[in-house]
Amino acid sequence: MISFRYRKKNVNYMFHRSLARRQMDYYAKTVVDKDLAKEVRIFGLTDVFCRKYQETFRGYYQGLKKLKVEECVWSIGASLLTSAAYCFLYILLARGVYAGIYEVGSFSLYTGAIMTIGGSVGTLISTTAMIYEGTLFIENLISFMEEEPRIVPLGTAPAEVRRHTGHEIVFRDVSFRYPGNRRDVLRHVSLTIRPGQTVVIVGLNGAGKTTLVKLLTRLYDPSEGEILLDGRDIREYDVEQLYSLFGIIFQDFGRYAVTAGENIAFGNIRKSGTEQPELRMLEAAAAQSGADSFIAKLPEQYDTPLMRYFDADGAELSVGQWQKLAIARAFYGDSDILILDEPTASLDPLAEQEIFRQFNALRSDKTSIFISHRLSSTTIADQILVMEEGEIVERGTHAELMALQGRYWQLFTTQAEWYRTENAPGRQEGDGAIPLF
Repeated sequence: MISFRYRKKNVNYMFHRSLARRQMDYYAKTVVDKDLAKEVRIFGLTDVFCRKYQETFRGYYQGLKKLKVEECVWSIGASLLTSAAYCFLYILLARGVYAGIYEVGSFSLYTGAIMTIGGSVGTLISTTAMIYEGTLFIENLISFMEEEPRIVPLGTAPAEVRRHTGHEIVFRDVSFRYPGNRRDVLRHVSLTIRPGQTVVIVGLNGAGKTTLVKLLTRLYDPSEGEILLDGRDIREYDVEQLYSLFGIIFQDFGRYAVTAGENIAFGNIRKSGTEQPELRMLEAAAAQSGADSFIAKLPEQYDTPLMRYFDADGAELSVGQWQKLAIARAFYGDSDILILDEPTASLDPLAEQEIFRQFNALRSDKTSIFISHRLSSTTIADQILVMEEGEIVERGTHAELMALQGRYWQLFTTQAEWYRTENAPGRQEGDGAIPLF
């Protein structure tokens, strides 16, 4: 009873204090994270996070200590009771020997049997209690495994996605709020993207640009309204086939501790399969993103392991180089719709210009969606969407929106001003102005 009771209490305590355990794990990782090492060292944050860890640990440990002390007290009481029972039986057997009821040898036989049975029962209880504790932890995993997917096709026979053709995308009065949030991130968004169009979405941080892409790729379903792909609700399509349409780079793109070639091939794992991807396809994608220049300098080129999680000789890349790999991943995929969320944020101007040049050559037969803060990229767009607070406030071509002199014009001219030499610090009177746009 004591073992089972406190095994359950221990598991409940760990579940209820999972926040403290996550905090300790975070603080411990932060002080040794290689990407944060510079700031941690310069700002002297080691002691700060160590102190936070110790404070959290003390609170967590106090509750755990209380449980362990209670269990020990009860266990000591149970051990005393067990010892008293043994003593009673030994005395009973000793009196039987003294009275001539049992022989001396029988005393040894019976006491040995009592010790063996008691030890076996104790082992059985402790083992069963450990198994019981394990099942309590596994129940949490099982409940997670039994969760039904929520992003599933409507109906029993999912529609098949047409491939290698133009696609029309329509948002009809779409609103969306994240689960557990009462505020709409998108409000009554309606738009149409024609086959082969290039659309650029611009706006300030938090305007809902990336959320719009998450709905299009069906990572979430709208709270209201519907999204149509080629005239059908995207919820009617097979989810895996729908995902295969998109070649996408998110703003927080992945950096994988595998080889450079595998990082690119992850853009279309269906094409690569489990076999080694063809080198020529990797080289073509890398050339389109500009990643081929630094890959050629790696010790084993496309077979070079990246990062040093598993290999002491793994190559460490800069943020810009990682972004070029991510762009190569999008070019590698056999996708009909390209979606690039801030694709050149970490690139220098020359690399950015080369990416857009390559993109222009590749986008001729593909629907393309850009999210960008650098408004120089908007000049290539067939349609520009300006978002504010979850709504589309302006739409049109670059020329149309500049003539409108609205929100887009304000954003564009404000950004352009910083590239004019008359606004540069230290400019002398009479210097010429060289605008970027």
